[in-house]
Amino acid sequence: MRTGFHLRTAGDPARPPLVCLHGFLGTGEDFAGLMPALAERFHLLAPDLPGHGQSQLPAEAFTMAGCASMLVAWLADRVRGPALLYGYSMGGRLALYLAVHYPERFQAVALESASPGLADDCARASRRQRDEALAVRLEAEGTPAFVTDWYAQPLFQSLRSHSGFAALLARRQRQSAAGLAASLRGMGTGSQPSLWSALSSLSLPAAAIVGEHDAKFREIATQMAARRAGLEVRVIPGAGHNVHLEQGAAVAACLQAFFSQGRHQGT
Repeated sequence: MRTGFHLRTAGDPARPPLVCLHGFLGTGEDFAGLMPALAERFHLLAPDLPGHGQSQLPAEAFTMAGCASMLVAWLADRVRGPALLYGYSMGGRLALYLAVHYPERFQAVALESASPGLADDCARASRRQRDEALAVRLEAEGTPAFVTDWYAQPLFQSLRSHSGFAALLARRQRQSAAGLAASLRGMGTGSQPSLWSALSSLSLPAAAIVGEHDAKFREIATQMAARRAGLEVRVIPGAGHNVHLEQGAAVAACLQAFFSQGRHQGT
Protein backbone atom coordinates (compact mmCIF):
# COMPACT_ATOMS: atom_id res chain seq x y z
CA MET A 1 0.00 0.00 0.00
CA ARG A 2 1.29 3.42 -0.94
CA THR A 3 1.78 5.71 2.03
CA GLY A 4 1.77 9.49 2.20
CA PHE A 5 -0.52 12.50 1.98
CA HIS A 6 -3.31 12.31 -0.55
CA LEU A 7 -3.40 15.66 -2.35
CA ARG A 8 -5.87 17.85 -4.23
CA THR A 9 -4.42 20.69 -6.26
CA ALA A 10 -5.60 23.61 -8.37
CA GLY A 11 -3.91 26.48 -10.16
CA ASP A 12 -0.68 26.97 -12.05
CA PRO A 13 2.36 25.55 -10.18
CA ALA A 14 4.26 28.68 -11.22
CA ARG A 15 1.99 30.77 -8.96
CA PRO A 16 2.62 31.28 -5.22
CA PRO A 17 1.89 28.02 -3.36
CA LEU A 18 -1.01 28.09 -0.89
CA VAL A 19 -1.35 25.12 1.48
CA CYS A 20 -4.94 24.53 2.69
CA LEU A 21 -5.48 22.40 5.82
CA HIS A 22 -8.96 21.05 6.55
CA GLY A 23 -10.71 20.51 9.88
CA PHE A 24 -11.64 17.41 11.87
CA LEU A 25 -13.83 15.02 9.81
CA GLY A 26 -12.88 16.79 6.59
CA THR A 27 -10.59 16.25 3.59
CA GLY A 28 -8.86 18.45 1.08
CA GLU A 29 -12.06 18.25 -0.97
CA ASP A 30 -13.66 20.64 1.53
CA PHE A 31 -11.91 23.52 -0.22
CA ALA A 32 -13.32 22.69 -3.67
CA GLY A 33 -15.70 25.64 -3.48
CA LEU A 34 -12.80 28.06 -2.92
CA MET A 35 -10.46 26.62 -5.50
CA PRO A 36 -11.78 28.22 -8.72
CA ALA A 37 -11.40 31.75 -7.34
CA LEU A 38 -8.13 31.16 -5.47
CA ALA A 39 -6.55 29.24 -8.37
CA GLU A 40 -6.56 32.47 -10.39
CA ARG A 41 -3.73 33.75 -8.20
CA PHE A 42 -2.28 30.78 -6.30
CA HIS A 43 -1.19 27.17 -6.66
CA LEU A 44 -3.40 25.39 -4.11
CA LEU A 45 -2.28 22.25 -2.30
CA ALA A 46 -4.92 20.63 -0.07
CA PRO A 47 -3.73 17.37 1.58
CA ASP A 48 -5.87 14.93 3.52
CA LEU A 49 -4.56 15.09 7.08
CA PRO A 50 -3.75 12.00 9.20
CA GLY A 51 -6.75 9.73 9.76
CA HIS A 52 -8.81 11.52 7.13
CA GLY A 53 -9.69 10.88 3.51
CA GLN A 54 -7.29 8.83 1.42
CA SER A 55 -4.00 9.63 3.16
CA GLN A 56 -2.09 6.59 4.45
CA LEU A 57 0.34 7.73 7.14
CA PRO A 58 2.42 6.07 9.90
CA ALA A 59 1.51 6.30 13.57
CA GLU A 60 4.06 9.05 14.22
CA ALA A 61 2.04 11.40 11.96
CA PHE A 62 -0.86 11.44 14.44
CA THR A 63 0.46 14.26 16.63
CA MET A 64 0.84 17.96 15.94
CA ALA A 65 4.63 17.69 16.01
CA GLY A 66 4.74 14.54 13.89
CA CYS A 67 2.22 15.77 11.33
CA ALA A 68 3.95 19.16 11.05
CA SER A 69 7.34 17.56 10.50
CA MET A 70 5.99 15.25 7.78
CA LEU A 71 4.10 18.06 6.09
CA VAL A 72 7.20 20.26 5.94
CA ALA A 73 9.26 17.43 4.43
CA TRP A 74 6.44 16.59 2.00
CA LEU A 75 6.08 20.22 0.98
CA ALA A 76 9.81 20.61 0.36
CA ASP A 77 9.51 18.03 -2.44
CA ARG A 78 6.73 19.98 -4.14
CA VAL A 79 7.39 23.70 -3.95
CA ARG A 80 10.41 25.96 -4.06
CA GLY A 81 10.67 28.60 -1.38
CA PRO A 82 8.22 29.46 1.40
CA ALA A 83 4.50 28.81 0.96
CA LEU A 84 1.36 30.60 2.09
CA LEU A 85 -0.63 28.77 4.76
CA TYR A 86 -4.37 28.56 5.48
CA GLY A 87 -6.14 26.25 7.91
CA TYR A 88 -9.66 25.69 9.23
CA SER A 89 -10.44 24.58 12.81
CA MET A 90 -8.15 21.57 13.48
CA GLY A 91 -6.26 22.52 10.32
CA GLY A 92 -5.96 26.05 11.68
CA ARG A 93 -4.40 24.76 14.89
CA LEU A 94 -1.95 22.80 12.76
CA ALA A 95 -1.28 25.85 10.57
CA LEU A 96 -0.44 27.93 13.63
CA TYR A 97 1.86 25.17 14.91
CA LEU A 98 3.65 25.16 11.55
CA ALA A 99 3.93 28.96 11.52
CA VAL A 100 5.42 28.96 15.03
CA HIS A 101 7.85 26.07 14.57
CA TYR A 102 8.77 26.38 10.86
CA PRO A 103 8.53 30.13 10.09
CA GLU A 104 11.25 29.89 7.44
CA ARG A 105 9.01 27.59 5.34
CA PHE A 106 6.02 29.95 5.15
CA GLN A 107 5.26 33.55 4.15
CA ALA A 108 1.99 34.23 5.97
CA VAL A 109 -0.75 32.33 7.81
CA ALA A 110 -4.54 32.66 7.78
CA LEU A 111 -6.50 30.87 10.51
CA GLU A 112 -10.22 30.18 10.08
CA SER A 113 -12.21 29.37 13.23
CA ALA A 114 -9.03 28.22 14.95
CA SER A 115 -7.33 28.57 18.32
CA PRO A 116 -3.84 28.26 19.83
CA GLY A 117 -5.14 25.40 21.98
CA LEU A 118 -5.87 25.43 25.71
CA ALA A 119 -3.54 27.40 27.97
CA ASP A 120 -4.51 25.66 31.22
CA ASP A 121 -3.05 22.24 32.10
CA CYS A 122 -6.24 21.13 33.85
CA ALA A 123 -8.36 22.19 30.88
CA ARG A 124 -6.12 20.21 28.52
CA ALA A 125 -6.34 17.12 30.74
CA SER A 126 -10.12 17.40 30.84
CA ARG A 127 -10.26 17.83 27.06
CA ARG A 128 -8.04 14.77 26.55
CA GLN A 129 -10.51 12.72 28.60
CA ARG A 130 -13.37 14.04 26.49
CA ASP A 131 -11.51 13.31 23.24
CA GLU A 132 -10.72 9.78 24.44
CA ALA A 133 -14.40 9.20 25.22
CA LEU A 134 -15.31 10.44 21.76
CA ALA A 135 -12.70 8.16 20.18
CA VAL A 136 -14.06 5.13 22.07
CA ARG A 137 -17.57 6.03 20.96
CA LEU A 138 -16.44 6.36 17.35
CA GLU A 139 -14.88 2.91 17.44
CA ALA A 140 -17.96 1.40 19.06
CA GLU A 141 -20.76 3.10 17.09
CA GLY A 142 -19.10 3.79 13.74
CA THR A 143 -18.74 6.97 11.76
CA PRO A 144 -22.30 7.64 10.49
CA ALA A 145 -23.90 7.87 13.94
CA PHE A 146 -20.97 9.83 15.37
CA VAL A 147 -20.97 12.38 12.55
CA THR A 148 -24.72 12.95 12.82
CA ASP A 149 -24.41 13.70 16.53
CA TRP A 150 -21.27 15.81 16.02
CA TYR A 151 -23.06 18.21 13.71
CA ALA A 152 -25.99 18.47 16.10
CA GLN A 153 -23.80 20.68 18.32
CA PRO A 154 -24.87 24.35 18.67
CA LEU A 155 -21.54 25.34 17.06
CA PHE A 156 -22.89 24.11 13.71
CA GLN A 157 -26.40 25.56 13.90
CA SER A 158 -26.02 27.85 10.90
CA LEU A 159 -24.16 25.19 8.91
CA ARG A 160 -27.09 22.77 9.25
CA SER A 161 -29.33 25.16 7.30
CA HIS A 162 -26.84 25.58 4.44
CA SER A 163 -27.69 24.03 1.07
CA GLY A 164 -24.38 22.15 1.02
CA PHE A 165 -24.81 20.53 4.42
CA ALA A 166 -26.35 17.25 3.22
CA ALA A 167 -23.45 16.61 0.84
CA LEU A 168 -20.92 17.52 3.54
CA LEU A 169 -22.59 15.13 5.99
CA ALA A 170 -22.52 12.29 3.45
CA ARG A 171 -18.79 12.82 2.83
CA ARG A 172 -18.08 12.83 6.56
CA GLN A 173 -20.01 9.62 7.14
CA ARG A 174 -17.73 7.76 4.72
CA GLN A 175 -14.64 8.49 6.82
CA SER A 176 -12.73 5.78 8.69
CA ALA A 177 -13.77 5.43 12.34
CA ALA A 178 -10.32 4.13 13.28
CA GLY A 179 -8.58 7.01 11.52
CA LEU A 180 -10.80 9.64 13.11
CA ALA A 181 -10.35 8.09 16.55
CA ALA A 182 -6.57 8.18 16.14
CA SER A 183 -6.81 11.83 15.09
CA LEU A 184 -8.84 12.71 18.20
CA ARG A 185 -6.30 11.02 20.44
CA GLY A 186 -3.20 12.50 18.85
CA MET A 187 -4.26 15.83 17.34
CA GLY A 188 -7.23 16.82 19.48
CA THR A 189 -7.22 20.12 21.34
CA GLY A 190 -6.36 18.35 24.59
CA SER A 191 -3.26 16.70 23.11
CA GLN A 192 -1.98 19.81 21.37
CA PRO A 193 0.66 21.88 23.16
CA SER A 194 -0.65 25.34 23.97
CA LEU A 195 0.58 28.01 21.54
CA TRP A 196 -0.77 31.02 23.43
CA SER A 197 2.64 32.05 24.77
CA ALA A 198 4.17 31.73 21.29
CA LEU A 199 1.81 34.26 19.71
CA SER A 200 3.81 37.28 20.80
CA SER A 201 6.90 35.99 18.98
CA LEU A 202 5.11 34.81 15.82
CA SER A 203 7.11 36.38 13.00
CA LEU A 204 4.76 35.74 10.07
CA PRO A 205 1.96 38.05 8.95
CA ALA A 206 -1.21 36.48 10.38
CA ALA A 207 -4.96 36.80 10.04
CA ALA A 208 -7.87 35.23 11.91
CA ILE A 209 -11.11 34.63 9.97
CA VAL A 210 -14.27 34.01 12.01
CA GLY A 211 -17.99 33.85 11.37
CA GLU A 212 -20.36 36.51 12.64
CA HIS A 213 -22.48 33.89 14.43
CA ASP A 214 -19.56 32.02 16.04
CA ALA A 215 -19.31 33.86 19.36
CA LYS A 216 -16.80 31.43 20.86
CA PHE A 217 -14.22 31.79 18.11
CA ARG A 218 -14.80 35.50 17.67
CA GLU A 219 -13.73 35.86 21.29
CA ILE A 220 -10.72 33.59 20.76
CA ALA A 221 -9.68 35.68 17.74
CA THR A 222 -9.95 38.85 19.82
CA GLN A 223 -7.76 37.30 22.52
CA MET A 224 -5.21 36.21 19.92
CA ALA A 225 -5.04 39.73 18.48
CA ALA A 226 -4.40 41.07 21.99
CA ARG A 227 -1.42 38.71 22.33
CA ARG A 228 -0.01 39.21 18.85
CA ALA A 229 0.25 42.80 17.59
CA GLY A 230 -0.74 43.15 13.96
CA LEU A 231 -2.88 40.00 13.75
CA GLU A 232 -5.79 40.89 11.46
CA VAL A 233 -9.25 39.74 12.55
CA ARG A 234 -11.78 39.36 9.73
CA VAL A 235 -15.42 38.75 10.80
CA ILE A 236 -17.47 37.31 7.93
CA PRO A 237 -21.18 38.25 8.02
CA GLY A 238 -23.80 35.53 7.75
CA ALA A 239 -21.51 32.67 8.79
CA GLY A 240 -20.99 30.40 11.78
CA HIS A 241 -18.04 28.11 12.47
CA ASN A 242 -17.55 26.63 8.98
CA VAL A 243 -17.06 29.99 7.29
CA HIS A 244 -15.63 28.71 3.99
CA LEU A 245 -18.69 26.58 3.27
CA GLU A 246 -21.30 29.01 4.51
CA GLN A 247 -19.77 32.10 2.87
CA GLY A 248 -17.23 30.79 0.41
CA ALA A 249 -17.04 33.84 -1.85
CA ALA A 250 -16.35 36.10 1.12
CA VAL A 251 -13.62 33.81 2.44
CA ALA A 252 -11.99 33.53 -0.99
CA ALA A 253 -11.99 37.32 -1.31
CA CYS A 254 -10.56 37.67 2.19
CA LEU A 255 -7.76 35.19 1.47
CA GLN A 256 -6.97 36.81 -1.88
CA ALA A 257 -6.69 40.23 -0.28
CA PHE A 258 -4.60 39.07 2.67
CA PHE A 259 -2.20 36.81 0.75
CA SER A 260 -1.85 39.19 -2.21
CA GLN A 261 -0.39 41.97 -0.09
CA GLY A 262 3.06 42.83 -1.38
CA ARG A 263 4.91 41.60 1.67
CA HIS A 264 3.57 38.06 1.12
CA GLN A 265 4.69 37.68 -2.49
CA GLY A 266 8.28 36.60 -1.94
CA THR A 267 8.16 33.51 -4.14
